[in-house]
Amino acid sequence: MSRGQPVDYDGLFRRLYPSLFRYLHRMTGDTDAADDIAQESFVRLLGRDMPEDEARLWLFTVATNLFRDGARTHKRRERLLAVRPWAPTPLPRPDEAAEKAATVEAVREALTRLAPRDRQMLLMREEGFRYDEIAKVAGVAPGSVGTLLARAARRFVAAWDPEETDGEQALG
Repeated sequence: MSRGQPVDYDGLFRRLYPSLFRYLHRMTGDTDAADDIAQESFVRLLGRDMPEDEARLWLFTVATNLFRDGARTHKRRERLLAVRPWAPTPLPRPDEAAEKAATVEAVREALTRLAPRDRQMLLMREEGFRYDEIAKVAGVAPGSVGTLLARAARRFVAAWDPEETDGEQALG
């Protein structure tokens, strides 16, 4: 293969893959990992124009670096897990998941029935914004935010449950 001629990537793959795979398999001790690294190395070769003898050295260098990067990542994960072990979160029971989904949908529906400013102010408060920040974004006087939020909460409760009359608990 010389410069200026199209690179035969298929032929290059057939010639170099077995050797690269063996090398990586010996390094990793894992067939799947060796295959993944070899394939990634060849993907990175695509579009490069170089003679086969350079491509071989380049592939082995890239594969070695990919292996080292993977090993470092693995060690870093192990250290992090030793400090803070991962524990799977238990899945909710189907009835709990259905109930939560229904509640979320009801809240969204109630929010859509509010005026845009009421919805914005309630959602910003829920996200922890201070009154002065809410006032600036909503375009109201900072001293009126508490009153406006209380009114918005009452409207939300009325939209959520028309039978409820005390909206103060919604901000609780």
